[in-house]
Amino acid sequence: MYRIGIVGDGYTAAELLRLMVGHERFEAVYISSTENIGRPISELYPELYGRINLICEATDIHTIKQRCDAVFLALPHGLSVPMVRELVAAGIPCVDLGADFRLRDARLYEQYYGLRHEAPEMLPQAVYGIPELHREEIKKAPFVANPGCFPTAAIVPLTPLLQRGLIEPGGIIIDAKSGVSGAGRGLRTSSLFCEVHEGTHPYGVGTHRHGPEIAQELSRAAGTGVDMVFTPHLVPMNRGILSTIYCRIKPGVDPVQIRQVMVEAYAEEYFFQVLPQGIMPHTKWVYGSNELHLNAYADQNGHAILFCAIDNLCRGASGQAIQNMNLMLGLDETMGLNGTGVHP
Repeated sequence: MYRIGIVGDGYTAAELLRLMVGHERFEAVYISSTENIGRPISELYPELYGRINLICEATDIHTIKQRCDAVFLALPHGLSVPMVRELVAAGIPCVDLGADFRLRDARLYEQYYGLRHEAPEMLPQAVYGIPELHREEIKKAPFVANPGCFPTAAIVPLTPLLQRGLIEPGGIIIDAKSGVSGAGRGLRTSSLFCEVHEGTHPYGVGTHRHGPEIAQELSRAAGTGVDMVFTPHLVPMNRGILSTIYCRIKPGVDPVQIRQVMVEAYAEEYFFQVLPQGIMPHTKWVYGSNELHLNAYADQNGHAILFCAIDNLCRGASGQAIQNMNLMLGLDETMGLNGTGVHP
């Protein structure tokens, strides 16, 4: 068994614990907190009663290094850097579910997160953790930058089309909707029931922190800079993301190729499902699971519309993190993630 530590006690930490209950090789031995030190984690998340008996502890890197074989960091931005530095130096694999290592340009990190990056020299070492796209790199990585939830739902459908030059790298529009859990567990007015229920609205228009992350990875796929617009929306549901992506088919490309290439690119992937023709993704179908549902529509006028649904807490965070850690430890990457869906 691998002794697993989790730093943080928010929604993604709770999701990690939920998933690890069914993992054959992971045993959660440590969880840390700032506000709930000394409280059982099952007191914060009663769904874990009888399954996880950990007590929240103060974060202590020396305790973590002594007690854990691998670590998940579920922290706000700016807090992971010193811990990743220590864990990597100690040879302890770690997956950072925060934003500290997603952007390769420290200047962009400072611009969008308002903090000076404390270890820019480590950014080239970070492997961007979408396993289906970077599997071999992840297997050899000392640490992985777990992608954001919105970026996962945008990068996956677009990547094979950009790699094969079927769509224009300019004029891409990403329209994405997220459940409220994507904002975290912290108390804020914009996440209150009366503010969210029976309504939907865009936010972070032109400024959302996931924008440069998406552009970075799409440019990597295209081999050139992309021109894109990303707009997130908050919808009144607990969890889930639905991305609707508009792009232009390159002249001379048969529209039939758009969906066909998506099918071919992900045919062997366990968690990626390109749905039958005409059946569009639905967030309820991936609720609580590590699956990612895709489809595409293309017409003879050069328009392509791509669709992607994920669970933001599982595929968009903790499930993908476990998949990454499985690869890093040489395990079957699906371990602990089969049959993980829960019904809303």
